[in-house]
Amino acid sequence: MMHLPLHSAFGPPVTDPMDVGRVVKIPPDRTELTPYQASSRNPRVLIFADIVSARFGGEAVLPLHYFRQLRARGVEAWLITHVRTREELIGCLDNDLQRVHFVPDTRLHRLIFWLGRPLRGTVHFFTVQLLLRSVTQLYARRIARRLIAEYQIDVVHQPAPVSPKDPTFMYGLGVPVVIGPLNGGMSYPPAFRRHQSWLNSAFVGIGRTVSKLLHRLIPGKRRAATILVANRRTQIAIPKGVTGRVATLVENGVDLTVFRPRPHHHPKPANSPVHFTFAGRLIGWKCVDLLIKAFKTVESQVPARLEILGDGPMRPYLEAQVRSLGLTDRVFFRGWLSQPDCAKALQDSDVLVLPSVYECGGAVVLEAMAVGLPVIATNWGGPADYLDNSCGILVDPVSSEGFIDKLASAMLHLARNPDLRASMGAAGRRRIEQEYDWRYKTSQMLEFYDDAIVRSRGVDLEFPAKQTEPLLAQQQ
Repeated sequence: MMHLPLHSAFGPPVTDPMDVGRVVKIPPDRTELTPYQASSRNPRVLIFADIVSARFGGEAVLPLHYFRQLRARGVEAWLITHVRTREELIGCLDNDLQRVHFVPDTRLHRLIFWLGRPLRGTVHFFTVQLLLRSVTQLYARRIARRLIAEYQIDVVHQPAPVSPKDPTFMYGLGVPVVIGPLNGGMSYPPAFRRHQSWLNSAFVGIGRTVSKLLHRLIPGKRRAATILVANRRTQIAIPKGVTGRVATLVENGVDLTVFRPRPHHHPKPANSPVHFTFAGRLIGWKCVDLLIKAFKTVESQVPARLEILGDGPMRPYLEAQVRSLGLTDRVFFRGWLSQPDCAKALQDSDVLVLPSVYECGGAVVLEAMAVGLPVIATNWGGPADYLDNSCGILVDPVSSEGFIDKLASAMLHLARNPDLRASMGAAGRRRIEQEYDWRYKTSQMLEFYDDAIVRSRGVDLEFPAKQTEPLLAQQQ
């Protein structure tokens, strides 16, 4: 899955973790997928995200999954997003397109974009992209008010952006607002922090300071009925003064109608190459250059090939690196792939490798697990939340050279142990079915909607005691 450039790069500020609302965790051990019955009537839900797109991938696909799943259950749901993805949504939403309301691409949008063309990277994110999202949200807020009155909406859900630091204008709407799941509060591993330029580091610091001020001026997150966070570091990074309920829910899921288990093939011949795959945007912190160096060690000892799925500004450099190492007949660049094509590429692979050192989520890890692949990933950020030694190998980012060596060792270990690859793949698939199926996640989200609606009417809906676990007490 490709990753949207709008993903946040804020790190965790120093906050008081007790300065949040009551924290509730619904553990992922309920595997039965049942129709929504928590409320006396189905909720009427309005979903907003500035970009809704499977083509962009990353966090942009999250609101699309929720909208589709809700409509598949017969839940009355509407969607607000920017018009830039209109053509894509026309092609994928069919009869539900009339429920989608588009924020126009205004002169102000175009002016901000034009003025920000010289800016790049983190500087662009903290200036141009923040301004563009703010303009879109202001227009979306007007549309939301109209739709709430027209369709008697019960709850508003804003699943993206997933950054805990982004301000939201979705407040004062007369109905409860559910935000998230959020995922952020990331920093580079200590050994890799020198890879972040001084300018980017400076803007991250400035961004954190500005974020605190913005959350005072724009109190959307502080006034939300419910804020969902993916993990502890994100919970710490949300703004002070949150008055609603804070609960844990992983932001990513998997569409099991797309990412199916690999067909059962006859065992590979002993001398056939082991097929490693990377999938993601080709940017610096994905560390594909280190993966290629590790692969050079691997292919010198066992027959192997590496496929790189995705595109990005690092691609010319990486292609030149492959040529300089003499790997052009063993490393292949596939470019951007649609989700069905990505699923097929993963089914044809043996191992997924994700060496990213700044990965808040890492949906491709879950997608690989869904097709039955073992995963090698960095023991940092999102992948460390998904993997254990039953379904993959986590590599500590100790240093660039040490990381390369450990990646190569993990790849060689799986290359030489087909039975271990099979058992890890089967364990990963079971975990996905139990915890990350979008149908299951939508059932969880409906419970949070219902809880927010009931509390907005002056009643505190308690989750069953066996499903309630205070996150702060657990972490302390």
